[in-house]
Amino acid sequence: MRRGRLTLAGRYLLALAALVFFLFPIYWLVMISFKTPEEIFATPPVWWPAQIQFENYLVLFRDGDAETVWNSLVIASTSTFLAMLLGTMCAYSMARFRTGGRNFAMWVISNRMVPPIVIVFPIFLLYVKLGLVDSFAGLILLYTAFNLPYVIWMMRGYIQDVPIELEEAALVDGCTRWQTFRIIVLPVVRGGLFATAVFTFVFAWNDFIFALVLTRNEATTFPVQVTHYFGGQSNFWAKIAAMSTLGTVPIFIAVAMLQKFLVRGISMGAVKG
Repeated sequence: MRRGRLTLAGRYLLALAALVFFLFPIYWLVMISFKTPEEIFATPPVWWPAQIQFENYLVLFRDGDAETVWNSLVIASTSTFLAMLLGTMCAYSMARFRTGGRNFAMWVISNRMVPPIVIVFPIFLLYVKLGLVDSFAGLILLYTAFNLPYVIWMMRGYIQDVPIELEEAALVDGCTRWQTFRIIVLPVVRGGLFATAVFTFVFAWNDFIFALVLTRNEATTFPVQVTHYFGGQSNFWAKIAAMSTLGTVPIFIAVAMLQKFLVRGISMGAVKG
């Protein structure tokens, strides 16, 4: 009994150590955003600011830098919606029909394996001719196309786990193929749908290479804006921390709201029976 309690206590201590290890960088980032420059570089470190400084956040809104978070939110949300809309229908077609042959799915996901740095400059030259540089439409179109292979690959696996008998019963009852997809399949794979959407959103939100090359001022995104605070002579660490904290808020909200579906979607298809 005593040995079992010691083992359990050891597991709790290990879990607590892991929690501190992963949460400490987030805590330190938030604390820096509320500190004065003197407290940021103080030795020994200041674990809690003497007075909370909201000026680091207010200056972001006064200078218009915080608008880049809104730009990222609009671009990432719209591209995620389009990628999920188109990708889920493509995945259903591939899962239920002989679309493109046996190796078509592998060809689709292979497009996602291309490093962004390889294609960013050809895309830039194309966007210059099309007038899509520094535009919301340009980034939305690019992120949608770039994330489509991932969405198709993931949703195809989820849809293949749905028993075909459910769809056959719906078809016998008079449902069309579209009604079967909308009423039967989508509710069953809802967990996978939300999980895929969250990861797709994160991919678009965190992108740096495409946004750096294809934007100037109007469509600048949050990751690109953060780099503007790094200078040759000095770095504005307070603004970097404040901007980074603002940029993590939408991700935390999305994961917190969809946590149940996220866990369910990740575990879908893990057990075959």
